[in-house]
Amino acid sequence: MSTSHLVLKEPGPPPEKMPGHWLLARLGKRVLRPGGLELTRRLVQALQISTSDEVVEFAPGLGVTAQLTLGQHPLRYTAVERDPAAAEQVRRLLVGADQRCVIGFAEESGLPAASATVVYGEAMLSMQLPETKGRIVAEAARLLRPGGRYGIHELCLVPDDLDEAVAGVIAHDLSERIHVGVRPLSASGWRALMESQGFEVMAEALVPMRLLEPWQILHDEGWCGTIRFFFNLLRSPSARRRILSMRQVFRRHGKHLAAIMLVGRKREER
Repeated sequence: MSTSHLVLKEPGPPPEKMPGHWLLARLGKRVLRPGGLELTRRLVQALQISTSDEVVEFAPGLGVTAQLTLGQHPLRYTAVERDPAAAEQVRRLLVGADQRCVIGFAEESGLPAASATVVYGEAMLSMQLPETKGRIVAEAARLLRPGGRYGIHELCLVPDDLDEAVAGVIAHDLSERIHVGVRPLSASGWRALMESQGFEVMAEALVPMRLLEPWQILHDEGWCGTIRFFFNLLRSPSARRRILSMRQVFRRHGKHLAAIMLVGRKREER
């Protein structure tokens, strides 16, 4: 089933108050990851999902990556989503007893230990406090068997030695415009986070963050999706002001913003 019409319809706050990612979803944008569909595809490829894998996805959103994963025909697929409306959207993509979406939190999924061979999550750690970031990565490690793979796709600060004051301004400006706390790390910071929970990084990619640039929207959404998105944007002046404001802050800090994909392997127990 296509996700082209999987957008959240439930009533919510007005556009000027809504978290940025859900506003984009309500306008019809499916791909909400900082590196776009291209980096998501590279993540799925680097995870090397096969028919023998038991996969857990944290925060599947509208299910775009879930579709790519299910296309690899894993043995089992479980999504963990905290938002009931988003979970219902993902369930529409699932078939059979070996595919499910449960309500829960990435930092405390409630799933059995050592029950997965692949765990991944996208565009979620960047919005967490440092201690919650650590808890989520620790939960991935708990769920994985030794040798299992964990992948992330997140917002990234560049360069590695970016001044802390500049990083603080970027985090403040992003949080203010998106209406969600945004706390990205540098590439070395993301690697250190994974390594601190027993992962050995085996794949990495870094691309510019151009989520709201018109050509990137076209690449991610296709012609029909792009036309639908801009049509919805033109119909709502308040939504249009919010999206333009978000794009403005992305452009303002563009030279220090990127998207990163990392895949780590859980070290074998000794």
